[in-house]
Amino acid sequence: MNRAKELPCMEAIVIGASAGGVQALLTLLGPLRKGFVLPIIVVLHLPEAGRSQLAEVFARRVALPVLEARDKTPIQAGTLYFAGPGYHLSVEQDRSFSLSLEDRVHYSRPAIDYLFESAADAYGQALAAVLLTGANRDGAHGLAKVKHRGGLTIVQDPDEAQVATMPLAALDTLAPDHILPLRGIGRLLVELERIAC
Repeated sequence: MNRAKELPCMEAIVIGASAGGVQALLTLLGPLRKGFVLPIIVVLHLPEAGRSQLAEVFARRVALPVLEARDKTPIQAGTLYFAGPGYHLSVEQDRSFSLSLEDRVHYSRPAIDYLFESAADAYGQALAAVLLTGANRDGAHGLAKVKHRGGLTIVQDPDEAQVATMPLAALDTLAPDHILPLRGIGRLLVELERIAC
């Protein structure tokens, strides 16, 4: 069943990943065409030491503009954002970013739950949230909040995930709208762009 036909228009996509996440994200985002209109906001668990090279790595492999999310910056359409190391990343009601140094969640800062929960409050049913491979429970609670607010919830098939702990934690917590391999998630993102606001 193609649920995209029943969905309200989409305004943003949030993605969370941990162990195995770089390769999963490259597989997922690499095929997106230049001009993809939705903003994509990613939390990938990182070591806190120094600065992140994620934006530079992905800028060479993805057709979208790629930026590290900065405090108080408005979210732009068609841009891929990565949370930087050492700060939680939130989406404010005015659709700008907020960085904070609050306590770690699931030993992580940035935490996926932080991003997902704040984006659910900001975008409501116009949000799609994707949880990928990872080795802890981060993201499950945030994904449940996205679902509660009417957003679309997507979990990587645990059988395909490099580390299945995070997808399995999500499946323990909620019944997501879609459980898909990366290629299927990629196709769904393209479908969601067709109903962008």
